[in-house]
Amino acid sequence: MSRLAQKTALVTGAARGIGEAIARSFAAEGAFVYLSDIRHEEGERVAESIGSNARYLPLDVREENDWEKAVQTIFTEQGKLDILVNNAGITGLEQGAAHNPEHASLDNWHAVHRTNLDGTFLGCRSAIRAMRPQGHGSIINISSRSGLVGIPSAAAYASSKAAIRNHSKSVALYCAQQGLKIRCNSIHPAAIFTPMWEPMLGEGEKRTAVMEAMVRDIPVHRFGQSEEVAMLAVLLASDEATYITGSEFNIDGGLLAGTSASPKQ
Repeated sequence: MSRLAQKTALVTGAARGIGEAIARSFAAEGAFVYLSDIRHEEGERVAESIGSNARYLPLDVREENDWEKAVQTIFTEQGKLDILVNNAGITGLEQGAAHNPEHASLDNWHAVHRTNLDGTFLGCRSAIRAMRPQGHGSIINISSRSGLVGIPSAAAYASSKAAIRNHSKSVALYCAQQGLKIRCNSIHPAAIFTPMWEPMLGEGEKRTAVMEAMVRDIPVHRFGQSEEVAMLAVLLASDEATYITGSEFNIDGGLLAGTSASPKQ
């Protein structure tokens, strides 16, 4: 288990869900992992549970100064940054606000984009600058199936994830033009069972009905797990993927394959 041996990684939004799973998988593969979040107590607990090759690093991805401080800390302690995973994100539905195209407020629209898109832009910019001296590295941006299709009830989220998809390609092309072996790819999860789903699932009988309906629409008839996304991130972060850049990877149980149900026998 040493696919990421001697590499230094930073994973944003790592206090729970997909970010936590990626951080754990990176550490298990030999990387030294910085976990960042704004849920400080949860992040500290996760880093402590991983062990000596993990450290919690407070970082609000919306703030330029936080990125500068984080990179400075990483260079002071480890001397380099090899991998960045821009995972931190919000749906906008956490507080129950309307996010459809007719009723979403401009403030709520901006809030989603500030975390998801601005945070990813600042992360990519910081990573390019940090990786330039060594000339290589891997940037992984967590987009979503929602970045490939419309989501009527979460328009800001869908818009931000679509922009992340495109920006990942721009970053990949820019680095290649610069003669840098800095790769940038995007991962597009769908129906991965994480705490982000909670506001959309409801409670009691409604929750059960919603979950059953969601699983029925997935060709493989189950939710994905954060660990499955994490193993894809391990591949993209590793030296096994040095010819992969500007690419997008769907991990959705077949939802985007062209049918919402498996063929009947």
